[in-house]
Amino acid sequence: MEHSAGEFILADGRKVTLRPVVPEDEEFLLRVYASTREEELAQVLWDDGQKDAFLRQQSAAQRREYDAHYPDARYDVILLEGNPVGRIWVGRSDVEIHLLDIALLGEAQNRGVGTALLRALIEESERTNKRLTHTVFIQNTGALRFYQRLGFVVVEDLGAYLMMERRPLSDG
Repeated sequence: MEHSAGEFILADGRKVTLRPVVPEDEEFLLRVYASTREEELAQVLWDDGQKDAFLRQQSAAQRREYDAHYPDARYDVILLEGNPVGRIWVGRSDVEIHLLDIALLGEAQNRGVGTALLRALIEESERTNKRLTHTVFIQNTGALRFYQRLGFVVVEDLGAYLMMERRPLSDG
């Protein structure tokens, strides 16, 4: 995988790019958010209108929470061959890069997209000597294994979530 700023070439030659979120992305971003809650919503006896209202409320609450704690966060749409397939939210401070959220639609999962983006954040972490952090839902064992393979370790149990961290190699 090769990359330049915001552009990544996957092993199969396909191009992944990032672009800042714009207001016209709201319905797409809601669809991405909804895809992350499908299992959970399959268990409730709500009609489609109730599910839609819940997803809109939860998505807005998530964004408010991120904005409150990371006012300068970068919100990007992930494009695969020019088509929107996901989102990545990243907050940065003087000491850390915090991956707030990354989500891919089903058709883009397990194709190297997430790994390419994480490797770029790892490279940034190394270059800037900042720790890279991410919070993972405790029951998402696939995500936990994915981040562990990339060198993340659990540093704090937050109840339903685990704070994971990857320190730059130069950090000792």
